[in-house]
Amino acid sequence: MIHEGHGVAMGAEPRPRIGRSVAVRAGTALRGLFDRIIGASSLVSNDAVLDVRDFAWTASLRANWQAIRQEALAMALRHAEASPAISDMTRDHRPSAPVRQWRSCRLWGHGGGVADRLADCPLTSAVVGRIPGLNNAQFAVLAPGTHVPVQRGVTKGLLTCHLGLVVPRDGDVRMRVDRRIARWAEGETLLFDDTYDHELWNESSGTRVILSIQVRRPLRQPGKWVADTWLGVIRRSALVEADALA
Repeated sequence: MIHEGHGVAMGAEPRPRIGRSVAVRAGTALRGLFDRIIGASSLVSNDAVLDVRDFAWTASLRANWQAIRQEALAMALRHAEASPAISDMTRDHRPSAPVRQWRSCRLWGHGGGVADRLADCPLTSAVVGRIPGLNNAQFAVLAPGTHVPVQRGVTKGLLTCHLGLVVPRDGDVRMRVDRRIARWAEGETLLFDDTYDHELWNESSGTRVILSIQVRRPLRQPGKWVADTWLGVIRRSALVEADALA
């Protein structure tokens, strides 16, 4: 997913830091303006959590969830050494696990797929590849005992969909989006707007695994032009966090 960056200014001179601070504030104000235009142009709800029945393509994810889960876990075994991010899905996590307990294995990025990974999961590739407005997709894992602090996405022009693949049942595994509490379920989809404040918890003894997808929000003009332009800026900036997930 695309999330706000939290970079640290380099150098000892105060002037560059001041300049960067001004640029950040200007960028935040501009993003707020763009999000308001996008929201006013939206062809779907602007709620924090959306109704999956309004997105027909989510039915295919639910219908194929078991096969998608098998491919995700098989990929974890095949890439146990080469891809530690995805191999963590097969490990018995504990609260003492490494700091980076929130990981992903990207399948589609901004502008194309990761060929070797798509080859490892042909059914997932076929199902996700038919989703209209696909922006990115990844298998995402959340280790037990993990809390992902509050964050928000950088453009209202994208919507996020989660398909539950492995959801532990011996504890509370949940996400807060604005004022809504949502819980993943195996074989079910959750669709939300990540520009609302959101945070995640895995208060169980097992690892949560999902397929996380971002799609372009259905828009009319002028919001579509604004969203496409702003997304292009984001892709070329340091705001793209390659391994981010929700």
